[in-house]
Amino acid sequence: MSVNVGTIFSGIGAPEQAFLQLNIPHNIVFACDNGERKLKTSFSDIESKLCNFSTNSEKNTFITSLYNNECAENFVETTYKANYKIDDNKFFQDVRFLDGTEFTNKIDILIGGSPCQSFSVMGKRKGLEEARGTLFYEYARLVKEIKPKVFIYENVTGMLNHDNGNTWKIISSIFDTLKYSWKLFVLNSKDFGIPQNRRRIFVIGFDEKYKEYFNKLEEPKTIKLEKFLEDFLDTDIPNKYYLPEKGFIRVTNPNEIKHVALNGKIARCQVACQQYNWFGDMRFETSIPKRVEEDSRIYKGYYKGQYGVTRCLTPKECLRLMGFSESFKIEVPDMQMYRQVGNSISVNVLKEIIKNIMKTEIFG
Repeated sequence: MSVNVGTIFSGIGAPEQAFLQLNIPHNIVFACDNGERKLKTSFSDIESKLCNFSTNSEKNTFITSLYNNECAENFVETTYKANYKIDDNKFFQDVRFLDGTEFTNKIDILIGGSPCQSFSVMGKRKGLEEARGTLFYEYARLVKEIKPKVFIYENVTGMLNHDNGNTWKIISSIFDTLKYSWKLFVLNSKDFGIPQNRRRIFVIGFDEKYKEYFNKLEEPKTIKLEKFLEDFLDTDIPNKYYLPEKGFIRVTNPNEIKHVALNGKIARCQVACQQYNWFGDMRFETSIPKRVEEDSRIYKGYYKGQYGVTRCLTPKECLRLMGFSESFKIEVPDMQMYRQVGNSISVNVLKEIIKNIMKTEIFG
């Protein structure tokens, strides 16, 4: 049996990557991501024009034209389509204008993690209306409309204690209205074979019609970490990733420890702004290739009494630290790739969750 998969806030396709690596037959029904772009045309103006279109495909054509006219390239879409097979009319640009009723009962598993937004400025209404205007609302709305057998929702752990826990109370109450049995797991990449300290919440929901399968769902068992950051690194690094004097001074400065981890054993949590402005995990190397030694742009200096050079991680190394395969294609500029990786979901963690979902035999 092939599993029908739909993703929103799809990014570079961590769920799709997990299914591929697990060799689970699956069909990507749709994906949706606007690539962090912002339209100039207002939401209300767009909504007033969408009434002229009857299908998601027609709406998406209109929305795509708006984005093309008002914004730069959707680099997320470029990366996604370079790595997964999906029809152009099934990659949607904006979750706010995606009509889930077109996919009602056609999706086995819906996966996504909305950007975390504050709920504290909202009124005193309860339930789904409490979240209107936020992207979490769009996630919940699509679950209600699509009615997938299973959903997976991912976000930062800060959501649990944000606004003294009020944010999570609201989100929990919304999950309770969806007519799904659900569990919350708090999982860290470093507990699943990836040397990255990436702690995230995962909410797994089963349509209440499948309660018997939900009762079989187990939390993923942790895996002993046997490989560390240095095991995920390449040895032949292009010169452009080595730092000039200003970068060298910054990343070797002990006062920058909040922003920079030098030669760490376990990577810090990757983020959208990683590597740029010398932020995140960096490396100090004492073995200097001749081409690097001869490059006047690259600074050579001393750190803890040793002579060497410093460098950023490459996009390929960052992808490895998120569990993506070696065959994953990079088709966008480095700055975009770093952002996309930092915004993604740990593939290794998703694999363990999906394996446990499959073990319930909900999909047959």
